[in-house]
Amino acid sequence: VQLQASGGGLVQAGGSLRLSCAASGRTFSDYAMGWFRQAPGKERDFVAGITTSGGSTAYADSVKGRFTISSDNVKDTLYLQMNSLKPEDTAVYYCAANPRGRLWYSGGYYLKSPDEYDYWGQGTQVTVSS
Repeated sequence: VQLQASGGGLVQAGGSLRLSCAASGRTFSDYAMGWFRQAPGKERDFVAGITTSGGSTAYADSVKGRFTISSDNVKDTLYLQMNSLKPEDTAVYYCAANPRGRLWYSGGYYLKSPDEYDYWGQGTQVTVSS
């Protein structure tokens, strides 16, 4: 599958952005999808994930209540609505896909490591000014 992320930009603290990730190449609903971010000098961190076939989601604690992940299985597009943005949200944001199709597994485990995702978009820069 090929992923194309877009929607990043410069926004003031408290503002909003919506990221999009267009997928092509395989049936979108076969995948678990995620958003990750990477700030300069830091590791790539999980932000949010979704099972596209069922809608179950997961969020990093730092974005709960502010970010919403969603998918449109007709348009084969993943979204990340980001509200109440903070300067610490500044990073390059990446979308990713895991072909196993499920985000959540038994015992409350969900796919949150970058190593668990096989396909990646090119990244889109989000900069939040204070």
